[in-house]
Amino acid sequence: MMKEDLYQLEKSLEDILPKKRYLHSLGVMTTAFSMALAFGADYKKAVLAGLLHDCAKYMTGEEMLKECIDKGVPVKQVEMLKPDLLHAKLGAFYAKTVYNIEDEEILSAITWHTTGKPDMTTLEKIIFVADYIEPNRTLSDIFNLDDIRKLSFENLDEAVYRILGDTIAYLMESGKLIDETTADTYNFYKRKLCKE
Repeated sequence: MMKEDLYQLEKSLEDILPKKRYLHSLGVMTTAFSMALAFGADYKKAVLAGLLHDCAKYMTGEEMLKECIDKGVPVKQVEMLKPDLLHAKLGAFYAKTVYNIEDEEILSAITWHTTGKPDMTTLEKIIFVADYIEPNRTLSDIFNLDDIRKLSFENLDEAVYRILGDTIAYLMESGKLIDETTADTYNFYKRKLCKE
């Protein structure tokens, strides 16, 4: 992708996303770029996936649910009850159909950036982690953010595991639904890291 194309992509997102969401997307893009360099991943793919990961997050949950049903994007039971979760797979759909991204690895990284999935690729892990640690996140949002930021550049699997554990703990404390893919992903990395 040419620099001019990236600039146009940034401008089109700035036009549709709320300002805070747009700044978050830029933060994820730059964090993903740095992490790709650190872990030997394709930084161009990381930049695109990071920038576009929330490209559907300008709609309400109900609008996303309707859009997924209208466009034939599969919806799970938990997503019916918590339609905000749909922004990831709808974002991947838009990345392909609106922003002409054909690369399956980029589309997959966007699809799984919220729940994660067992046995993620390096790029998928980078986008998942970058979404959590990008510079606009604060300690008031995430209590052990500095530790996770440091860990994210040392051990990607360990960072994924810690983020998933913290997310599940937060959802349980809040009485919110936990997507089964998040639980499956947590258990996968727990086994992989021999945490049992």
